Amino acid sequence: MLYVVAYDIPCDKRRKKVSDLLEGYGKRVQYSVFECQLPPSKYKELCQRFKKKVKLAEDSVRFYPLSQHTWGQVETWGVGPPVTELPGSIIV
Repeated sequence: MLYVVAYDIPCDKRRKKVSDLLEGYGKRVQYSVFECQLPPSKYKELCQRFKKKVKLAEDSVRFYPLSQHTWGQVETWGVGPPVTELPGSIIV
């Protein structure tokens, strides 16, 4: 599954920790937006690790799951990296 993870974190120190964490799971597409291609186990792991780095009373985080059907409808305008490619097939 593909996830778009967007965050608004006012504290520079926490924001840096979150950014560093997400770089291990996906690709930065904007300053506070990442595209992450994750199997369910990795998504669960990311969420658990994420909860330790944010303060829910101060920070805002959104995880948008995108299926193969909706991913093909994503539009990008302007400069920036291309949309993350979906794998053609997955062997488990």
